[in-house]
Amino acid sequence: QVQLVESGGGLVQPGGSLRLSCVASGFTFSSYAMSWYRQAPGKKREFVAFITTTGGSTNYADSVKGRFTISRDNAKNTVYLQMNSLKPEDTAVYYCKVTKKDDYWGQGTQVTVSS
Repeated sequence: QVQLVESGGGLVQPGGSLRLSCVASGFTFSSYAMSWYRQAPGKKREFVAFITTTGGSTNYADSVKGRFTISRDNAKNTVYLQMNSLKPEDTAVYYCKVTKKDDYWGQGTQVTVSS
């Protein structure tokens, strides 16, 4: 069965950095594009970043463009989200997602940006 496990969240000051990881299992990771989403308290889940199967193409939400970088290591079945210049408005639970007929989500990892 598809399983996605996120990690790397935490509390960071504004301007700081974090790297999130999402380890995948239960499917052929290298054959599927991957995405990161986030959900802040009281808000709808929103798209953050997308990466194709080989990592040759990426796409970002305007709110994170130039600050966040999505990457993947197909040998490790892992997708990453490097987050730099973090802002309080980046505070959210971050989820990775794969679409394999249906959408599959991890349990999420909390990112809190606060001084």
